[in-house]
Amino acid sequence: MLKNHNTVISTATNMATDDCDVLIIGAGISGIAMACYLQEQQPHKRFMIVEKRESLGGTWDIFRYPGVRSDSDMLTLGYGFAPWLQSSTLAKGEDIKQYLKQIAHKYDVQQHIRYGCMVTQLTWSSDSKQWTATIKNTQTKEVTQIIAKFVVGATGYYDTEQGYQPQFEDQQEFTGQIIHPQNWQDVDYDGKDVVVIGSGATAMTLVPALVDKTAEQCAHHVTMIQRSPTYVASIHGRDKLLEILDKCATALDKKQPYNKHNKPLYKKRLYELMRWRNLLLQQGIYQFATRAPKAMKAILTHKVKQALKGSDVSLKHFSPSYDPWDERLCAVPDDDLFQALQSGSADVVTGQIKRFSASAVVMQDGQEIAADIIVTATGLKLQMLGGAKVCVDDTFIDVGDCLTYKAVMIGDVPNMAILFGYTNASWTLKIELACQYLMRLFDYMDKQNVQVVVAKTEANYQHQKNDNKKTRVHKLTETVMGSLSAGYIKRAQDDLPKQGDCYPWRVEHNYLKDRRMLLKDSIEDEWLVFA
Repeated sequence: MLKNHNTVISTATNMATDDCDVLIIGAGISGIAMACYLQEQQPHKRFMIVEKRESLGGTWDIFRYPGVRSDSDMLTLGYGFAPWLQSSTLAKGEDIKQYLKQIAHKYDVQQHIRYGCMVTQLTWSSDSKQWTATIKNTQTKEVTQIIAKFVVGATGYYDTEQGYQPQFEDQQEFTGQIIHPQNWQDVDYDGKDVVVIGSGATAMTLVPALVDKTAEQCAHHVTMIQRSPTYVASIHGRDKLLEILDKCATALDKKQPYNKHNKPLYKKRLYELMRWRNLLLQQGIYQFATRAPKAMKAILTHKVKQALKGSDVSLKHFSPSYDPWDERLCAVPDDDLFQALQSGSADVVTGQIKRFSASAVVMQDGQEIAADIIVTATGLKLQMLGGAKVCVDDTFIDVGDCLTYKAVMIGDVPNMAILFGYTNASWTLKIELACQYLMRLFDYMDKQNVQVVVAKTEANYQHQKNDNKKTRVHKLTETVMGSLSAGYIKRAQDDLPKQGDCYPWRVEHNYLKDRRMLLKDSIEDEWLVFA
């Protein structure tokens, strides 16, 4: 191959390719975080981000439905290195995207992003010790290549092109509009009857937003149809303690000289303190729910009962048969969902859908629910690495059949990491730990002058006694997403990387344990092989 600066011309295919040290796939929360850490801690490494969409933001660029917002508090969904100090607990999608744009600009990440580039295949060569990424331009359909030493998948875990869309009996008979929230684009729902099918965070966000009298559009009536109830917890829409402390910190910073980085010291300390408060609260609630599910169920039920007090909305619609955190807990700000139901502009119906008619959804019990628009908030369709195929030395690898090492690297696949966030806490918390671990790994490889790292599923103890030590990790049925039993996880059981039966192949979903494992434990262990 002939090399000219950062461009390589393949004499075999006459295809122009770029050359980089780290290729990041995806420009959402995970990809931007990885790029920022590289920019700050590995400035000597050349990196590139490829994004199939025409804008950064990932989830927050894709979803445009009314009321779209975070389902985690922004103190922990925001980056630890870039404080989110607005007092809103759950932020609007457009505000989160704007936040990501600002971070990308501040850390000079924008120049490294290539938009409209879809990775179709990743091919590893043990001879050249590098990945070749085949890239398809989504507009021109032109195919190019990128040569990279290390690949980081930051695409999340769902198909960005389409959501999960089940087929209902006589669906073709319906004369109105059927839309999935993932494909929401300029939908006119003003004065119309809307049926929202689903009981997850998306449905519970849509219902109050669609009947909001202060919005540009307002549906005549909204009915949320759920097959089974979901646990709902109402939280304060604004963090009043943060507002108070922020004013105090601002006042103190005005009296104190700035530090050498020209940053307000008290604001920084306040952010760290409040972030840890929310982080520990998340972890505490999850641990309490898993260890005392009956008590947690009673608390959640009592809170809903109080929110519905004085209305004729039945508590049964919010009383699931499963234990809390068998599926994700839905958070709503300031009782907005319950207020919508009490207003008379919205209803909730629990039961099985029988079929669609020309102008209604017909339930199994015969009830007909009038609809001009049906929104199928029925979940996600999962996909790994944005749909890219993975090939190692002419052998195709099924990522869903691989194990995940520390929930960061893929077992027996060289120089590849896939970033996964938490399911029981803010996604970003785990992403940042994974990024910091990769920075430590890159440092170690540079110091040892090695080019390749593989997390082997067969341990190497280098002739040490291995009494009571596992020599090989065995695959479990649990995926990297843990024991979460949500429908979209079950549907993608075969597509997600699996857990192993021992540390560090088990996924803890525990921030404090992960913090020690990823930031403190030695990089070198019996599972990692360097070359």
